[in-house]
Amino acid sequence: MKTRKLKCLILLFASIYSGNVISEENRIAEDNFASVRDKLQTCFVCHGENGASTQPTYPILAGQEFYYLYVQLKDFKSGLRNNAIMSPIVANIEKQDLRLMAEYFGEQEWQGAEFTASPEQISAGKKVVDAGQCVACHLGAFNGNSRIPGLAGQHFEYLNKTMLDFKNKQRNNAQPMNALFGTFSDDEIRAVSQYLSGFKE
Repeated sequence: MKTRKLKCLILLFASIYSGNVISEENRIAEDNFASVRDKLQTCFVCHGENGASTQPTYPILAGQEFYYLYVQLKDFKSGLRNNAIMSPIVANIEKQDLRLMAEYFGEQEWQGAEFTASPEQISAGKKVVDAGQCVACHLGAFNGNSRIPGLAGQHFEYLNKTMLDFKNKQRNNAQPMNALFGTFSDDEIRAVSQYLSGFKE
């Protein structure tokens, strides 16, 4: 009798263990991003869990346009876009993994920055938007499209720095932006950054 119980217990534990192994294998098989999970964890350090950045100097990636993100990662890797933090991180990552990482962030839910522009900032920023014809590429709600990034709800500090970098040719992987921001003053760039960060449809 004891031998039979022992055998039953052994079979029970074996079935539970094998079930857990199969379940884990299924989980990994169903996870399209399993091969880049470790790399994504590195991203989360600065860009927040799942790319929902709460640090104003680091852009929100969650819900950003997939193809835009992929192009930026490739540009960091090739040197077309330089950044002291990003360039060395992506230097040894294969392009297929960069694509997966961009796809992951693109599939997350967008969570905009908690920034509220004042009526004066909105008025000043809208003038810049109209003058620059921003909606022609970024669309009316500034949500972006494919290679064009969404801007509405992005961190003000990040937007302001990025636009100034374009103006001062510290960022050169989008030459039309270099030319466009070269026509605006620093105050105008600040105003449009505030307008876009706090933009509500």
